[in-house]
Amino acid sequence: MSTDIKSIDPGTLKEIYRQMSRIREVDKGIQAGLSSGKFMFTYWPMTGQEAIPASIAPLITNEDHMVTIYRGIHDQVAKGVPLKGLFAEALGREGGVNKGKGGSPHISDPDSGSMLTTAIVGAGAPIANGLALAEKLRGTDKVTIVNFGDGATSIGAVHEAMNMAGVWDLPVIFMCQNNLIGEYTAIPDYTASEGFTARAEALGFRGVKLNGNDAVEFHNGMKEIIDSVRSGKGPVFVEAMTNRLGPHAGVGWSHLLKGEELEAAKAEWPVPATRQRLLDEGICTEAELEEMDKAAAQEVAEAIEWAVASEVTGEDEMLLDVYGDPDTVPRRGQRTKRDAEPEFTGETKTMAMFEAVQDALDLSMQQDEGVYCLGEDIGDDPGGVFKCFKGMQTKWGERIRPTPIAEQAIIGCATGSALVGMRPVAEIMFADFVGVCMDQITNHAAKQRYMSGAKTNVPLTIRMVTGGGIGGFGAQHSQSTEAALLHQPGLKIVYPSSPAEAKGLLMSCIFDEDPCVQMESMMLTYSMKEEVPVGDYRIPLGVAKVKREGTDITLVTYGWQVMMCLQAAEKLAEEGINVEVLDLRTLLPLDYDRILTSVEKTGRALVVHAAVEFCGLGSEIASTINEELFTKLKAPASRFGAAYAPIAYSKTIETAQVPNVNSIMARVREMLK
Repeated sequence: MSTDIKSIDPGTLKEIYRQMSRIREVDKGIQAGLSSGKFMFTYWPMTGQEAIPASIAPLITNEDHMVTIYRGIHDQVAKGVPLKGLFAEALGREGGVNKGKGGSPHISDPDSGSMLTTAIVGAGAPIANGLALAEKLRGTDKVTIVNFGDGATSIGAVHEAMNMAGVWDLPVIFMCQNNLIGEYTAIPDYTASEGFTARAEALGFRGVKLNGNDAVEFHNGMKEIIDSVRSGKGPVFVEAMTNRLGPHAGVGWSHLLKGEELEAAKAEWPVPATRQRLLDEGICTEAELEEMDKAAAQEVAEAIEWAVASEVTGEDEMLLDVYGDPDTVPRRGQRTKRDAEPEFTGETKTMAMFEAVQDALDLSMQQDEGVYCLGEDIGDDPGGVFKCFKGMQTKWGERIRPTPIAEQAIIGCATGSALVGMRPVAEIMFADFVGVCMDQITNHAAKQRYMSGAKTNVPLTIRMVTGGGIGGFGAQHSQSTEAALLHQPGLKIVYPSSPAEAKGLLMSCIFDEDPCVQMESMMLTYSMKEEVPVGDYRIPLGVAKVKREGTDITLVTYGWQVMMCLQAAEKLAEEGINVEVLDLRTLLPLDYDRILTSVEKTGRALVVHAAVEFCGLGSEIASTINEELFTKLKAPASRFGAAYAPIAYSKTIETAQVPNVNSIMARVREMLK
């Protein structure tokens, strides 16, 4: 039974239908273009789901945030993404809202509040939390809506995000557009649940089921929900019941709904149903509706023609928007010269690395209200597992945010808040745990600048500790994961070898406009102390530093292996071998200029790192040295990393499998032969 028409303003219902008509014409235009061969792109039709975003549209503004999924073009149209830019983006054209670099599955239009579209099922939910958290910290009444299908309810990221939203009372609406099919699988075949609202209730907040095919009921229900969330009453999970009349991808009618089942779903189709209702209730005449439909069709036709005429995005854009500075992208033969930091002559204080990290965090929070920290156990007490946050929650309050044990939720939240100008610092306790949240780091934080055509960027910093070298932590707490991260365009990676560098690099990362990862060696967290500059101290990214001058061979290294190489160099000096030690400090951008300058002088190079040697950064650097300095080398450049095995719990094995002072000395002697 339809909801009483008197419960909605007639003008509002007309506006809802106008949006539905626009969405329907977009759907028809795409399917016609694909069927005729006029253009080609991947399309996931949302036919049948038009009423959900159309009914929400009158209740929100461009200031409210939206996240959606690849089957979200109806969400984007109703949110206000310009149709010309939308079609041009789907066609990979210069005129696209993201310069044709994101395409149909990755639309971003911050001007309309359509912040992100993800092609990873369920992955938008943690990011939506970040958008909502940013507005909560800023004290606004903006609402964030994250759209996903029923299939996403099986994804861990959605569960993590819902739990965090409930704990933090975030102004976010989890909009499950339940079309009864997860890609190609019907609900009974992938879950025993009869519905999904109970999942929110189990996590301590409200779940509401609404008829997403009835524009009046859905609009009225969403009005109360949006008002509630906007007034600070916490998150809501909405199960919007609807039908997917089309296939998972492509054109035509559903392959899974057949015969009477398909006809029954068509009977609930909100576009013709709402149109007929406007006629039956005397709200619109047929002429008025025809005029509305004609205007929508004309808008779509003009948008398609404009998009088709727009130039295809060319090769000149290939390496732009990977980072804010194009010179960050490593290129064959590139030798970018970057100025080193000036010699520091001010006040210093003796600090261990964990104290230097805390000093950097505290100073950054003083300088920018957008800086906040999140991670497991960082509150008082204990102030972080590594004590980097001791006393900070007491001082900074809600800007120090202890999280659930949920790495996807942590990184996604940080990414979302960074999209709207915050500068989050997220702690992932050990580098091994990066595998748990790799999707959020590499598919979202790292790629968002590029996919959005620089419409958005992610000034996010991730800190993680590498436990190797200590002994007794075992294979799942001792890995050095930089090679995996370096293979993901869009990230910057730093790896300090001392307390002063930990502070200087971290402050530079926090105020950088791209996502940065700082890897901190547990070998150095407490054991090494040195004089650290007091106050604002930054080491420019992409600048290596010679830690020991030498003439016979260059050891290129980073992290705690700098200490190993320096000790090996001192012992080798007793044998008459003069070793230069170059500390990379930043792994990306990589300082090829200082690497090649050093090796040109010594004629030999060995790259040393604690990570596994096979496919490690050492192979890349050694290969580049051999290519660039082939005629100037006294011997081929080589690399020395850990043996190809998980880090052993046995201290004896671990000591043998990771480069140490004696094994480094042996490799140097071998190369000098």
